[in-house]
Amino acid sequence: MAKRDYYDVLGVDKSTNKEEIKKAYRKLALKYHPDKNKGDKGAEEKFKEASEAYHVLSDEKRKANYDQFGHAAFQGAGGQGGFSNFDFSSSFSDIFEDVFGDFGDFGFGRQSSRGRSRNRGNDLRYDISINLNDAFIGTEKKINYTTYKKCKTCSGSGAKPGSKPSACSYCGGQGRVRSSQGFFTIQQTCPECGGEGQKITSPCGNCSGMGKQQSNESVAVKIPQGVDDGTRIRLAGKGEAGSKGGSNGDLYLFISVEPHSIFKRSEENLYYELPISFTDAALGSTVEVPSVDGKKTKIKIPSGTQSGKQLRLKGKGMPILKRNMYGDLYIRIVTEVPTSLTKRQKELLTEFKTLEDTKSNPLIKSFFEKAKKFWNKS
Repeated sequence: MAKRDYYDVLGVDKSTNKEEIKKAYRKLALKYHPDKNKGDKGAEEKFKEASEAYHVLSDEKRKANYDQFGHAAFQGAGGQGGFSNFDFSSSFSDIFEDVFGDFGDFGFGRQSSRGRSRNRGNDLRYDISINLNDAFIGTEKKINYTTYKKCKTCSGSGAKPGSKPSACSYCGGQGRVRSSQGFFTIQQTCPECGGEGQKITSPCGNCSGMGKQQSNESVAVKIPQGVDDGTRIRLAGKGEAGSKGGSNGDLYLFISVEPHSIFKRSEENLYYELPISFTDAALGSTVEVPSVDGKKTKIKIPSGTQSGKQLRLKGKGMPILKRNMYGDLYIRIVTEVPTSLTKRQKELLTEFKTLEDTKSNPLIKSFFEKAKKFWNKS
């Protein structure tokens, strides 16, 4: 049976770039992978065919040879092309790691080690509490914490000065071992050396071969204005040192903002309740109220202000993190009824009550009109 054109197999053409070729192969591999099509020989053949095509077209030199000579470029002395010269056991691992990152998309139980170091140090967490004023203006805090730093004796290698690690005998220094899974081979991290490919035979006496030692550290941290409960600040490289040359972890600061005696906060906005006398509510008044910056702000209470009315002071809230903007301050009016009256106050209020009419208290009038209708129906 004649072999199909590799471009036709992947559904691409000669002008397609390497990234698009990879995407085309990925789509076919996900569709026809044997683990998703158990017992389906047709799917298995299409999977092999797509993998063979990608093996050739993903490499510039092989692609150039194929473009010039076609399938003949890969035929052996016996005239057999394709997979007769394509080593599944060695090449499939490379193909899959290139396209899927160590088979992650197929659920083979492997995780990609790309982009990360196996010996990277641990990240650390530090909880820090600040008050609302600090969150408003920003602040700087000095924190002390315990971590692991690179061993000065062995420079983090874990080996005794003057000695060198030896190649792992289990994996031959490769850091990975292979095991057969059906018709292809999967590479796995060496269980003896943990993927390092070498073992320390003469460990450093100062750090016992760990390459790091416990240390007390101190760092000054700038906390920007506008932070809120749960804000996280990352200090790159300030975590634990990696083992045997690995990179440092990070230090994460978790901010907690203490409750304030007056202000309540919701994101960038602030709230509080302002108690006023019933005479100020009835007649109107101008009062000085606190703002979060510690200053006084004058606000006007209109005559006839009802308890529960909310006033908004635009731009008097918290700064918005990383933006040159501020939230608002909302003040809820609470009318306080006097709990203790002098004889004269009682006389005046009694006189006032005789002068009241329905126009003075429209809400009271409306409520009792509704109540009267309700009682009449009952």
